[in-house]
Amino acid sequence: MIKANPRLPKRVKLVEVGPRDGLQNEATAIDTQVKVDLVNHLTDAGLSYIETGSFVSPKWVPQMASSAEVFAQIKRNSSVTYAALTPNLKGLQAAIAAGVDEVAIFGAASESFSQKNINCSIKESLQRFTDVVELAKQHNLKIRGYVSCVLGCPYEGDIAPEQVAEVARDLFAMGCYEISLGDTIGVGTPHRVQEMLVAVNKYVPMDKLAVHFHDTYGQALANIYAALNMGIAVIDSSVAGLGGCPYAKGASGNVATEDVVYMLNGLGIEHGVNFDLLLKAGWFISDKLQRPAISKVSNALRAKQTG
Repeated sequence: MIKANPRLPKRVKLVEVGPRDGLQNEATAIDTQVKVDLVNHLTDAGLSYIETGSFVSPKWVPQMASSAEVFAQIKRNSSVTYAALTPNLKGLQAAIAAGVDEVAIFGAASESFSQKNINCSIKESLQRFTDVVELAKQHNLKIRGYVSCVLGCPYEGDIAPEQVAEVARDLFAMGCYEISLGDTIGVGTPHRVQEMLVAVNKYVPMDKLAVHFHDTYGQALANIYAALNMGIAVIDSSVAGLGGCPYAKGASGNVATEDVVYMLNGLGIEHGVNFDLLLKAGWFISDKLQRPAISKVSNALRAKQTG
């Protein structure tokens, strides 16, 4: 009998990002009811944290224009956190009106990425969140922070761990209770993940960190396992692998929740998710998008069912 690895956490929290990060890049408009049904399926599956939408300008992210309607129509479970991305004060005010449970803000570890995406430096981008954080605190809303490009940038290449650590430090000091470290283009490998976590951990406790890996180069599960061995116990993932990588045409983006849960089951790590209902949630949205899930586990088990 294989003994449990004492370095691994006994329980992991999964942050489901499919309804927001997963769907936001879809080119074809998705009906509001489909988004509502997806969130409800994920709630039924036992996900305790669901990134349900974002309050951004519909000019820039048209797929998220219906976020207020989605929040109004979902069947809420009191044990589930329904969160939203709020990049500015206007977005936060709309999120508050919609009754979100929690909000998220973001910064990049790459100067080039920050300039090309939001036309300002990393420092300026974080300064813009001062009012957002203050208003969120006034409304007793917890704030989660995202750091993108933690292992590589489409413009700069490799990113030094110290750059990631500084942005994570600033977001944490600003009031973010948890910092999600995102490998935006999916270039990371396990050793580099661990080097990056060591650097960030100088400023932010390991139990205040989460990982958000993309599977562009097929390294996401290996990277998650490396992070688990460092004490990470919060993992961002996306049902059915929703969310392609915009910097690698045709490549998979977010790691699939089904694949992560399958691995956690194999490791004997608790997560609270009903695997069968999770699979059905993934098949539901994949059928609506008229394509197979970007999840090896999901597709293998569906083929087994129908084969």
